[in-house]
Amino acid sequence: MKKKILAMIIVLAMVLSLGVATYAEPAPNTKVAVFWYAFSDAYLSTVRAALDADLEAAGIAYQDFDANNNQGTQLEQVQTAVTNGFTVLVVNLVTSGSADAAQQIIEAANGLPVIFFNRAIEGDGEEHTVLDANANIAFIGTDAPEAGHMQGKMIGDFLVANYDAVDLNKDGQISYAMFMGDAANVEAIYRTQYGVEDANAILTAAGKPELVYFDANNSDKYQLDPNGAWSAAAAFDFMSVNLAGYSEANGNMIELVIANNDDMAIGSISALQSAGYNLGDGTATKIPVFGVDATQVAQDAIAEDTMTGTVKQDAEGMAKAICSAVYAVAGGTPIAEAVAAVAESDEIFSIADGFTNKLFVAYAPFTGAAE
Repeated sequence: MKKKILAMIIVLAMVLSLGVATYAEPAPNTKVAVFWYAFSDAYLSTVRAALDADLEAAGIAYQDFDANNNQGTQLEQVQTAVTNGFTVLVVNLVTSGSADAAQQIIEAANGLPVIFFNRAIEGDGEEHTVLDANANIAFIGTDAPEAGHMQGKMIGDFLVANYDAVDLNKDGQISYAMFMGDAANVEAIYRTQYGVEDANAILTAAGKPELVYFDANNSDKYQLDPNGAWSAAAAFDFMSVNLAGYSEANGNMIELVIANNDDMAIGSISALQSAGYNLGDGTATKIPVFGVDATQVAQDAIAEDTMTGTVKQDAEGMAKAICSAVYAVAGGTPIAEAVAAVAESDEIFSIADGFTNKLFVAYAPFTGAAE
């Protein structure tokens, strides 16, 4: 009985917070299919837990599907879900930034409302090609460049304040390693670009030299997860190999680690710890490591002084936005109107410029101190 009362309170709060109290409740036959690019993604696991809880509290029937990082598998899952009577599709696209992949999902949906989330459905130069051409879809995610800009500023500010301590070999410059999650993912592209560019802008404005990539033979200036999985394992392997040739004793130590997400940051920290760094004991040398997502593991690492900073990608906010939009759409509200109501419900949400059906969830810096 207590659970039923709590669920009713949560649903009422959700509806009132959206300002949509006059909207119809979800149809009795509502069945929501939620398609995840990979259950293994640490950040998305947090979103999934929050979204599952929100949908359950709202009394909405749902089922999660794991594409295991395979676009063909996801398309087949969508086709099966449509055949099996699901009424609202929520899709975390496997092939990020692919208008073609998004359009295949839309066609398979056969007119059902589709809420894409987290992974972009339009690449650079393709903005509006999907979202403007389809009235019954929406996108809920983040402003891709924002995390890179925020991470770059965090890094630049930290280095200006701690330059001499970070410059372990005292050569007057900071050598860095960069771990990229997925070469085709627009979030990864912007994080890789702006995490360095914006840090350099702050450094040069303070009269310091730009960052130097640790491996002069690597023209890309990043190490890429070969499976596009943004994994801790990939970063651990790369960093372990890197540290075999780079050390304080050799005078060529990697002095900064920048990662596209917290999983890769944590993997690099594990490798550093194996080499005697970042032990959090107050005596071992600490190499600054920055990530993105503010997963609980990363927050714990920052609290333990083994990691320096991250950018919060709001998992609970993402889940709230998706569930709120699903609730309204399942009750017959036009999808753009539903997304607009979500945007008005909380300051962390905003409609992307030039769109009516694209909602952003804001990022925020996280260093463990009061933000």
